[in-house]
Amino acid sequence: MAVRVAVAGASGYAGGEVLRLLLAHPGVRIGALTANSNAGQRLGAVQPHLLPLAGRVLEATTAEVLAGHDVVFLALPHGQSAGVAAGLGEGTLVVDCGADFRLRDAVEWERFYGSAHAGTWPYGLPELPGGREALKGARRIAVPGCYPTAVSLALAPAYAGGLVEPEAVVVAA
Repeated sequence: MAVRVAVAGASGYAGGEVLRLLLAHPGVRIGALTANSNAGQRLGAVQPHLLPLAGRVLEATTAEVLAGHDVVFLALPHGQSAGVAAGLGEGTLVVDCGADFRLRDAVEWERFYGSAHAGTWPYGLPELPGGREALKGARRIAVPGCYPTAVSLALAPAYAGGLVEPEAVVVAA
């Protein structure tokens, strides 16, 4: 039986990449595709490379549209995922590609993003020590951003080998 997947923010870059990967997975059935400003348009108008889905019409992003799927990918602008996720049932696996649930420190979140901190979900980077254990059984997952992923994976062997101290590393990218 195929896993039914919805993608919120399907018209953006991250949503398009999620869809590209999902199209190659034999065990997935793509359900709702949503967007905010592009709602009502055909996906092909904004993601012309996704030919198998080009005729699908983008719906408005609401928890009601996304409900009923086994997995929901939230590829929304920072600060928009928390409200949508709050309306999805606990049985739904929710994967947030935005920043809403990445940071543990509420003060840092509020300083950087200028809005209330929504909380923290397990960080979806299983290649790091403890990463797989943190994700086992998780129904809510925060996808790390591109820079943190690159830096974390590049530095992990040096940390594991005791070659660097976490407090001594500065990465300017």
